[in-house]
Amino acid sequence: MTRQPLIAAGLMVAAGAFFALVNTAIQAATMLNGASPPAVTFWQYLIALGFYIPWIYRHRLAVMRTDQVGLHILRVVLAAVGVQLWVMGLAHVPIWQAIALILLSPFFVTTGAGLFLRERVTPERWGAVVLGIAGGAIILEPWSDRFALTALLPVAAAAFWAASSVVTKRLTRVDGPETVTIYLLVLLTPINFALAAGTGFALPAPALWFVVGAGLLTAAAQHVLVKAYSLADAAFLQPFDHLKLPLNVALGFAAFGFAPTGSMWLGTAVILAASFYLLSQESRAGQPA
Repeated sequence: MTRQPLIAAGLMVAAGAFFALVNTAIQAATMLNGASPPAVTFWQYLIALGFYIPWIYRHRLAVMRTDQVGLHILRVVLAAVGVQLWVMGLAHVPIWQAIALILLSPFFVTTGAGLFLRERVTPERWGAVVLGIAGGAIILEPWSDRFALTALLPVAAAAFWAASSVVTKRLTRVDGPETVTIYLLVLLTPINFALAAGTGFALPAPALWFVVGAGLLTAAAQHVLVKAYSLADAAFLQPFDHLKLPLNVALGFAAFGFAPTGSMWLGTAVILAASFYLLSQESRAGQPA
């Protein structure tokens, strides 16, 4: 196996760690401190954009040059809907439950990668995705009385983010990670502004620093995520995205005391097994993903 898929897998795990910190900060701002989800989303991505402004100014001609404006807009619309649904979900359900539901996204991503990107989806990849989804179902326990309709918000977010991921992979065939990330942040700002206008932009004082931290970490996470997609197939990367589950569980428990049910550990084992199974299959094949 070449180094490129290994680097891509490592970047995917790093992105998951950053997003786990973002999720913790967002849940602290919304669930604990009463901040409006649309307002949190607006400031989160505006701060992320501000982090890039000096770099954008210095490289403005190179970074904004693209022949795929339509695809950038499509990606941002899909991502904007997913972000709004995700933040609304974090305002109502524990992090570990939301992350378990978002694990449905690899099914959509793998299907989209095969149908629209013409990527080769091997039986091993399908098997890893199915195992990951099974692990998420074990954790979620939809048959339990604890299951609530608000938990469907992350499911909807998963569908929109999966579509956005497929478009992201298509974009990185031509545009660099910096261009893809900048277009996301630039185009998200007016969309988030319009969505937040109805509820207002004010944030409770205790929530302010959580939102600032979420914004800075979002900038880093988006860049690392796009870089990973530029190095390997979308279908290959999805099982490594499952690793964000134990990261979010650990942070959710440490910060809020959200203790998952006993089935959490079985589900996590299944998800980890799926990720390492895929990596071992790619290694035996001796070819890049």
